[in-house]
Amino acid sequence: MANGNKQPPKESTAKSGKTPKAVVLLSGGLDSATTLAMAGMTHDCYALSFDYGQRQKIELKHAKKIAEVMGVKEHLILRLDLALIGGSALTSDMAVPKDGVKAGIPITYVPARNTILLAHALAWAEVLEAHSIFIGVNAVDYSGYPDCRQPFLRAFEKMANLGTKAGMEGGKINIVAPLITMSKAEIIMLGTGLGVDYGLTHSCYDPVGELACGRCDACRLRLKGFDEAGLKDPIRYQS
Repeated sequence: MANGNKQPPKESTAKSGKTPKAVVLLSGGLDSATTLAMAGMTHDCYALSFDYGQRQKIELKHAKKIAEVMGVKEHLILRLDLALIGGSALTSDMAVPKDGVKAGIPITYVPARNTILLAHALAWAEVLEAHSIFIGVNAVDYSGYPDCRQPFLRAFEKMANLGTKAGMEGGKINIVAPLITMSKAEIIMLGTGLGVDYGLTHSCYDPVGELACGRCDACRLRLKGFDEAGLKDPIRYQS
């Protein structure tokens, strides 16, 4: 079952004497940076980012810096072109909603994104012989995306173990979502305690150069989290 605990699963090193490996999805955002810090407590981390045609491509610059500072074993950036498919304000000419969004799944949802990203992470995990894939999804303070929920992660984990060589040979793949039940404020306080430099992260859906817009859903959730945590957000905003 997909792991939604705040602490990552412990993997025995008695047989091999080696630290277990993990693939960590790293967008460059606050949640993924915190997840990487958590994974690094128990695993050798291999960070995976994606250039998928997103309008906020600046996040990859931040992901590179985070991976460097946190000392991952390897940082891989895969190129996809979900802009050819479209269907999202993040991959097409649709305007990013500002100052609040309507109820339901917002137009910043990228069709099947986490399914696609996890599938690539799964392939790399098999090659690395890594049994854990960490993803920083969150189902408390989030934007209503269906692929950020525990039932989706459980289903993907089941598929991963049914449809891979590793799974068939007894090398169980774990999908680990340590932030799934945490609020944004709780995530920020946890990451601060782990030494995460949130000044390196990027969350904005519609940045203006190097500046976050401060008005999109991602910015609003981030600012709310810092406010509730009693901390100042270290990144720069347009206004």
